[in-house]
Amino acid sequence: MLIELRKGMTLHPGTFHAVIAPEKVMVSALTASADLRRFLYVSGRYSRLLSCIKGSAGNAEVRRAFTARQVFALLQEVNHTAIFLEHDPAVFDGAEEMIPQVGGILRDIGRESLVVLYAPSPDRSFSLLMRHADRIIEITAANDLGGTTLYRCYHSLRYREIAPCSQQVLEVS
Repeated sequence: MLIELRKGMTLHPGTFHAVIAPEKVMVSALTASADLRRFLYVSGRYSRLLSCIKGSAGNAEVRRAFTARQVFALLQEVNHTAIFLEHDPAVFDGAEEMIPQVGGILRDIGRESLVVLYAPSPDRSFSLLMRHADRIIEITAANDLGGTTLYRCYHSLRYREIAPCSQQVLEVS
């Protein structure tokens, strides 16, 4: 079971992925993935993607969680081969102490299943959750970068001693 975000950029089972990408990229990936069988789609109070993928993702079991404790309880009972968690920052408001527990259980589930934590843009709680991910992928829309699309992918810092460095272009005068 695979999800292909872009050509050559595939999400594999046995890994917890944190993905930051425009909504249309994720909708396209979820609807085009014929290999995606029975999967769990978890969202918070509001879902940006669900109305776009509902017809084509007939195999999705949709669950909503309104609090961080509900997310944690839902993940404890999971028995799916793929889990897609659409991040809702409102779920973690006032429950920051639950973030390490939720991140830990996502990592544990990711050892046997395909786990995707998705957000169109990172916030504080997403940044804390993605620290537990095996792989972090960021796709920026072309119009954000003046005509070029940026793809960044790196393995989680828990497997590295040094954080990945970004490059900077300097003008020569």
